[in-house]
Amino acid sequence: MPQSQLHIIMPVKDSIELTEKAIRAVVSSGHTLCVYDDNSLTENALRLDELAEEIGINVMHISELTDHPSPNYRLVLQLAQEQALAEDKHLVIVESDVIVQPNTFERMVDEVQQDVGMVAAVTVNEEGEYNFPYHYLRRLRYRFLTKKTINTKKRFSFCCTLLTNELLHKADFQQLDPTKNWYDVTISHWSLALGFRNLLMLANPVLHFPHASRPWKRLKYTNPLLYYWRKITQKKDRI
Repeated sequence: MPQSQLHIIMPVKDSIELTEKAIRAVVSSGHTLCVYDDNSLTENALRLDELAEEIGINVMHISELTDHPSPNYRLVLQLAQEQALAEDKHLVIVESDVIVQPNTFERMVDEVQQDVGMVAAVTVNEEGEYNFPYHYLRRLRYRFLTKKTINTKKRFSFCCTLLTNELLHKADFQQLDPTKNWYDVTISHWSLALGFRNLLMLANPVLHFPHASRPWKRLKYTNPLLYYWRKITQKKDRI
């Protein structure tokens, strides 16, 4: 399998202005993109269809496949795994609040080896500082590693992450827990349990605007009591 072959997806939920920037960044890098629209508002879903005609992205509306309420990340991952395996490609997940660079994907592919399960581009803010979910990298001991790719067992995120074809062959996404909402932690743990290495590229940054599509999650930082109240009583944000 040519390592340059990637199946790139972007799960989308409203936040259409930032989403459009994220989409255009992927397309500008020369790659094909499949967008999974997870029950966006009608006008935003229509804008995605317009972009499909304008710049050639593929748009799949989850509402045409299931009446399950958003988020439908489990279904998206299952469909994406099936397609990537059918195409014999690596799977790359780019979230709709992430702006990639022109060479982001090529640099990720360069890190793929037989024992690698996941490769993630580090996330930064507009000032170039590490931000969520890799904000722990701001600690002093990481300042000397800015040109490194590190093998880590810490939490991985799907902000901009490559799941290798080898991992896709061994990890069955049909087994993902349907009671959860997000699966980046689950799958990164699966990767390690299967004997793979998970690599975080500190010198391959992508611009991240955390929780743009689900702004209520920012309560975790501004009003944590209200965040956890909603998380528990409304069964939200199950990881």
